[in-house]
Amino acid sequence: MKVKEDIKPISYLKSRAAELLAQINETHRPIIITQNGKPRAIIQDPETYEKMRDSLGLMKILAQGEKDVQKGNTINQESLFQKIEEKLMKKKHV
Repeated sequence: MKVKEDIKPISYLKSRAAELLAQINETHRPIIITQNGKPRAIIQDPETYEKMRDSLGLMKILAQGEKDVQKGNTINQESLFQKIEEKLMKKKHV
């Protein structure tokens, strides 16, 4: 992050919104908007936001998996495949 370039006061947003959006979409770096010298908002391009959201979703899944492993809530591969095959066979005969 280039701090000087990535922190802007709200007045800058008001007067140069199009320029700011162009910068965000070109650099893919978020911009911190300040009000009275304090950070109040972050503006981010949609592509980077989606990647971040997807990454957080994967991290949540991994954290849940880790909890399951710690609790011993697991199943071995052979048993899993057997259960899948049984379910597929049931659907095939329905």
